Amino acid sequence: MKINNGKFAQTAPRAAGSAKVFFFCGPDEAGVHGAAARIVELLPDPGERVDIEGSELKRDPVRLSDETRSTSLFGDRRHIIVRAQGEEAHDALKILTDAPEAEVAQGWPVIVIASGATDKSRSAKLLEKRDDALVVMFYPPDLRSVTAEVRRLADGAGLRMGAELAQRIAASVALDTRMAAAEVHKLALYLDADSHAPRSVTAEHIDAIGAETEDDGMMPLVDAVISGDVARLPHELARFRQHGLNPVGTVLAMERRVAQLAQIAARIRPGENIAKAVENDPRIFFKERAAIARQMQQWHGPKLARLSDRLIALHRALLADSQAAPLLFAAGCTEIARAAGARR
Repeated sequence: MKINNGKFAQTAPRAAGSAKVFFFCGPDEAGVHGAAARIVELLPDPGERVDIEGSELKRDPVRLSDETRSTSLFGDRRHIIVRAQGEEAHDALKILTDAPEAEVAQGWPVIVIASGATDKSRSAKLLEKRDDALVVMFYPPDLRSVTAEVRRLADGAGLRMGAELAQRIAASVALDTRMAAAEVHKLALYLDADSHAPRSVTAEHIDAIGAETEDDGMMPLVDAVISGDVARLPHELARFRQHGLNPVGTVLAMERRVAQLAQIAARIRPGENIAKAVENDPRIFFKERAAIARQMQQWHGPKLARLSDRLIALHRALLADSQAAPLLFAAGCTEIARAAGARR
């Protein structure tokens, strides 16, 4: 079965009880990992976690089938997480799904986190028509969908939270649902909240637990790069290294910002004042409006499409060579900032 990411939340509970193979892919890395965590959470009895790298399956594709039929030392239940790049898991999935359906049904659940793959990949096509499999491609989310996810997480954690505060959290973590979940968890601990003892959240509570995150976050660097603030870039790159932030996660934040710019551009009428349109758009977090208006002036039409392609290429390069990732990341940020700066 294949669904779009918008239907994942409502499909996940049923799929966790009936499917045996899950294939999560797409450019939204946070969404992919969040989906894998959600399925594990929903499994009737997840048991022991077994991690397998896609590179291992590429060398030994039979291993996946062996693992689904194996037992732990104490006979406990298991679930298997595969972290693959592109089509690394294809041959292993082919061997697994060539087995009779009853045999697959008796095996342990397999959750494939397929960075760099799409729902058009051979692995996805192998699974998409099977009743015992679920394929989902996750696209970069928009502010509205992440705000809704924050409210869902808050409800589950016993937090009463309005839309404006949920939107603030979504924007502060650059629409990264994993970071949003961490912020909600911190709030619940701070307020000693749970489903049996709900607590109301205020802006002061978010200030109290979010000050460090906002100060040390990746968005100042994202804005410096896409806005073309070449003078501020060395400082932001130094701060980025000092706090040990993730290059891939930051490029994903840039990709989400570019997707957001494209969505906003589609809503602006020909001849409309961009700054005013951004200022009056309630879907844009108020603290980001100035930066977004500036970036809308610099990146539009084909230029915005080329920026998106450049970020995707940078993302792939970082995944392909983790050792050179810091150097590739700094060079990519500098290239984009200079291109944006030339248009200021």
